[in-house]
Amino acid sequence: MPKNYRAVDADAHVIETPFTFDYIEEKDRKYTPLVVNQIAGAEQKSNEGNVRSEYWIIDNNAYAKDRNVESKISRAEWREMKDIDGRVRHMDELEIDVQVLFPTLFLRPCTDNIKVEKALFRAYNRWLADIWKKAPDRLPWAAMAPLRSPLEEIRDELIWCKENGARSIFMRPLECEMEITDPYFWPFYELAQELDLAVTFHAGNGSFQVHDFFFPTNFPIHKLSMVGAFHALLMTELPKRFPAIRWGFIESSSQWLGYAINDVMLRKRKSGKRLGDNVLRDNNIYVAVQVTDDLDYILDRYADEDFLVVGTDYGHTDTSAEIEALRMIRDDGKIPSHVVDKILGPNAARLYNLP
Repeated sequence: MPKNYRAVDADAHVIETPFTFDYIEEKDRKYTPLVVNQIAGAEQKSNEGNVRSEYWIIDNNAYAKDRNVESKISRAEWREMKDIDGRVRHMDELEIDVQVLFPTLFLRPCTDNIKVEKALFRAYNRWLADIWKKAPDRLPWAAMAPLRSPLEEIRDELIWCKENGARSIFMRPLECEMEITDPYFWPFYELAQELDLAVTFHAGNGSFQVHDFFFPTNFPIHKLSMVGAFHALLMTELPKRFPAIRWGFIESSSQWLGYAINDVMLRKRKSGKRLGDNVLRDNNIYVAVQVTDDLDYILDRYADEDFLVVGTDYGHTDTSAEIEALRMIRDDGKIPSHVVDKILGPNAARLYNLP
């Protein structure tokens, strides 16, 4: 039976290249990242696993360019958006109608320099806008907000992004060496609410202190920081302060929901407060599941069927990556088909406010 919805990959990635930063304005050319190559031994035949051959140099820091990049399933020109028609054809093969595009380089902290951040994020946004223009119904994207900049500059940038295909704002669960619930971000959230752009937290980390303390152990850097951000939203009741914001937690699984919700419930109870029975709906929070999640249990106990989405992590190779994720959820048979249909498309369309 034909589906009556568009299948939405809520988490797909682009792989930045030097071409990404050709969009840097002339006055900021001195901030252009460089790519350097490491001379590899004969045994280094792949960029996957722990092998490194290319590095970004950004603001005097080096970052592995080829880390976590899938080189087997999707072609480089599709991952790097050099062949957008090819990427769309591959989406057709995967039975995916829409991919929401997220960055790769910026999953980690790259700079704490306000001018460098603004130059890099502005260039990235214009690269994504040009990608979107070639397939506007297929490739919406998450905008990079230069959170260290004055609010009016952030406003101008996000207005431009929304006019050019952005459907959400990319955030890491720690930004500017602060928790995402810090009052510093409240004017930014007011802006996101005004512009009707979802705030999508993606597994990653924007704190040099936390990143460098735990590196190279990725679980506390990228995943546990997401659980902490979710916990902080509920504890501070931030969604009630900004009731129109759609919050997304992308690429961190849903398996931790029970632990986090139970802990918040206990803490609220001690202060004489009560956590609602439908936490995701009550707080307008969407969570991206993985195919390995115990979805029947999660849905039964902790998650509303209207607030779960799914992503492939297209372009990456890690514990969240499954290029066939949408098909696997559809064919698994563990949860009712009408719930599957919501997870595969309509929920994400609502999160990202897709036309």
